[in-house]
Amino acid sequence: MNMMDAVIVPMHPEGRKFVAIFGAVALVLGLISEALFWIGVGLTVWCYYFFRNPARVVPQGENLVICPADGVVSLIQDVTPPVEMGLGDQPLTRVSVFMNVFNCHVNRACIEGTVTNVTYHHGKFLNASLDKASEHNERNSITITRDDGTAIGITQIAGLVARRIVCFVKEGDSLSAGERFGLIRFGSRLDIYLPEGVAPAVCLGQTTVAGETILAALDASIARVGVSK
Repeated sequence: MNMMDAVIVPMHPEGRKFVAIFGAVALVLGLISEALFWIGVGLTVWCYYFFRNPARVVPQGENLVICPADGVVSLIQDVTPPVEMGLGDQPLTRVSVFMNVFNCHVNRACIEGTVTNVTYHHGKFLNASLDKASEHNERNSITITRDDGTAIGITQIAGLVARRIVCFVKEGDSLSAGERFGLIRFGSRLDIYLPEGVAPAVCLGQTTVAGETILAALDASIARVGVSK
C-alpha cells in the first residue's frame, strides 16, 4: 500500500449526497467570507472522511467472531437479548462498541451465516454510551445464524447525533465474516450478543477495528476477559 492509498480511501455511496451538500454550503459561505469558505471546505473533508469505506483484512478462522464496528468497547455485560432476535430468554454476554464521529461507521458481519432476523425500532436519541440506550434508543437488530445453528445478534443503535440507521441486508441473505451489512450516520453504538458460554476476547476501553479485531472465539480458544453484571 502506498501513501496515497492510506490517505485517500473509498467513500461509501451513502455519503455522496452529504458531501455534495457540505460542498455546496462551502461555496455559499465563500461568497460571504474567505475564512468561512475554508471552514466549509474543512467540514466537507470531514464528511468525506466520516463516510470512508476502507478495505479490511479479515482474520481467517471458522470459529472466530469478528468485531462489526470501529470504536471503543464501552460495556461488557450479561443481559437478556431482545426477544425479536430469537436468541432465547437466558442472559448472554453483550459487548457494546461506541463509535464517535471520527470513527469509520461501516458495519461488518461478525460471522459467516444467514440473516435470520432484521427488526427496526423507533426510539429516542439518548447518548449511545449509556446502558439504557440499548432499550430506549432508535435501533435496528439483526441475527446472523451459521449452518450449525450458532447465532449472534447485532443491534445498531442511534445516538445523540446519529439520526439514520442504514441496513443493507434482509432476512434470508447470506453474509461472509467481515462483509458490510450497514452503517449509522454521525455517531452511534453497536451491541453484539455472543452465544451462551462464549467469552469476549476484548476488554473495556479497548479500541476495535471493524472486520479485523477478534471479538471472541466460538471454540473457547481465547480466554475470557471479564464481564460486569
